[in-house]
Amino acid sequence: MSAELSNGNPPSRFTEEFDQLITVLTRLAEREGAELNWPADAWEALKEAGVLGWNVPVEFGGADFDSIEMTYGYIRLAEACLTTTFVLTQFNAACQRINWSADTDFKTTVFQELVSGAKFATVGISHLTTSRQHLKKPTVGARQVKGGWVLDGFVPWVTGAVHADYIVTGGVCDDGTQILGLVDTSADGVDPQSPIEMLSMTGSHTGAVKLNQVKIPDAHLIAGPVEQVMKRPDGQGGAGSLTTSALALGVARRAIARLQEETEKRPELLEIFQPLHAECTGIYQEMFETLQAGTLNGTFSEKIRERSNSLVLRASQALLAAVKGAGFVKGHPAERAIREAMFFLVWSCPQPVVHANMREFACVLD
Repeated sequence: MSAELSNGNPPSRFTEEFDQLITVLTRLAEREGAELNWPADAWEALKEAGVLGWNVPVEFGGADFDSIEMTYGYIRLAEACLTTTFVLTQFNAACQRINWSADTDFKTTVFQELVSGAKFATVGISHLTTSRQHLKKPTVGARQVKGGWVLDGFVPWVTGAVHADYIVTGGVCDDGTQILGLVDTSADGVDPQSPIEMLSMTGSHTGAVKLNQVKIPDAHLIAGPVEQVMKRPDGQGGAGSLTTSALALGVARRAIARLQEETEKRPELLEIFQPLHAECTGIYQEMFETLQAGTLNGTFSEKIRERSNSLVLRASQALLAAVKGAGFVKGHPAERAIREAMFFLVWSCPQPVVHANMREFACVLD
C-alpha cells in the first residue's frame, strides 16, 4: 500500500534506508517461529538503522522525532512486524519517562546506553494508570529510605522483562501519592517471571516482575512522590497519543495489501477490497492532517482508535474469508492478522472504545 502522507511525501528523515529496514523486518517476521521468539535480529536491525534514538532528545544522542515522524514510523513498522514494533513502543515509553527526570547526568548516562543498543529498557506502569487500580492494597508499594526508595510488590505487565536491563516502574506510598523510577534489573530483589503465552506476539516476552524490597537510588527517581505520577502538567503521557491507532492501522494495511493480491486472481473481490482500502486511506490521511494542523486532542485520539480497531478487525476477517481454508492454517498471513487484530481490544484501550467496538459486534446502531 502507499506509504505517503497526505501531502504526497513521507517525512524527510525517512530515506531509502528505512524502506530497506521494512523489507528486513517483513522477512524476519515471516520466519518459522518468529511469533514465539524474542525478535533479537529485528532489534539489531532497528539499532543499525538508528531507530532506537527516535524518542531521545538530540542533546542526549537521539533523533527527537516529532509526532508526525513517530506516527508514520510506527505505521510502517507495524505493517512489517507488530511484535517488534510493540517492543519498540515500550522502549520508547521508557525513554519518554526517563526524559521527565531533571537530572541531566542521569539522562546522559542512561540514554547513551539505550541509543547505542548496549542496554534495553522497558516499562511496567499499567498498575499506576489502569490495571488493578480497583484493589485496596497497591500492587506495588513504595517507601522512602536513606539514599533512595524501596519498591515491593508485583508489576503485572512488562514487555521484554526477562531481557531488560532497566524497567521504568513505580509504586504507591502510604499517603496515596506515587513515585516513578528506573529499576536496574541487576539489583537485588528484581525477579522477572516467565513470559506469558498470549494469543499473539508471544515473542514480545511480556510477563510479570516481582519486586522484593528493591531499592531505587535517589538518582534514579524520575518523578514523585505526587498524586497520579503518570499525569504530567506539561501534557506528556496524557490523552491524545496515536501510538496504538498507528499500530492497528499498520496491521490493517498489511491485511488489506494481502487482500489486494487476492483481487488480482479473483476480480470479484474488488468490491470488498476497495471500500476497506478507501477507509484505511481516509483514517491515515485524517491522522496526519490533524497532526500537521496541531489540533490533536484526546477526543480525536479516541475516535481514531475506535475506527482503527474496527478496521483492523474487519480487514483481517475479510482476508481470511477471501483466502478460505488456507488462511485457517497456523502461520498463514490471514491467521496471523486475525490474532494480532485481537490485541487492539485489550492494549491500552479506553472503555468508551471497547464499548463502541462491542456495540458494533452486537449491531447496536445509533
